[in-house]
Amino acid sequence: MDIARYIDHTLLKPEATEKQIRALCEEAKIHSFAAVCVNPCHVKLCAQLLDGTPVKVCTVAGFPLGASLTETKALEARSALRDGAREIDMVINVGALKDGNDELVRHDIEVLADICHKNSAILKVIIEAALLTDEEKAHACRLARQASADFVKTSTGFGPGGASVHDVQLMSDTVKGSGMGVKAAGGIRSFDEARKMIDAGATRIGTSSGVNIVQEARNFPSQSGS
Repeated sequence: MDIARYIDHTLLKPEATEKQIRALCEEAKIHSFAAVCVNPCHVKLCAQLLDGTPVKVCTVAGFPLGASLTETKALEARSALRDGAREIDMVINVGALKDGNDELVRHDIEVLADICHKNSAILKVIIEAALLTDEEKAHACRLARQASADFVKTSTGFGPGGASVHDVQLMSDTVKGSGMGVKAAGGIRSFDEARKMIDAGATRIGTSSGVNIVQEARNFPSQSGS
């Protein structure tokens, strides 16, 4: 298992400095992570630092609450794509989902999916699973599928809970056969935890512990046989 290719090397803390962002990008290059995931204000710098490498720049929209207007999320996405982002992780309108307002939730996603796809970028949809029942989690995944999203994602990392094997399995089962990916994010700090998420169906891992996970993977007993 080449664990590095699953990892979105993440730094979304509001206090992140330019020095830390530069270090994040350097680590991503060294370890060949799938992407770096940063706040929109850092996208342009990351795109410059990672130019010519296979590491993608991912950013967020409607983050972390998901309660901003569709137009606001769309503006965030367009600006980030102009700055060099190739992946957008958007947060659904959680309250609208709980209200049964499927049209609003689906439209929110459709608008950003259209913007991303017209710019050869991908859209990941954060459902903030810790706020939802299992039925709501599955329903959110179905709406994301209907709206042509590329991934569903467990968590922002700023909610009441992070990724769980149960949620990843449920989400993976729900989007099975659609070609969609599943991103597990929130609280994943070890190779063992990451491997369990992948075994449950995750195709991407969002974590701020990417370097530690890769280092642990080298020494993991079963790694040579996987």
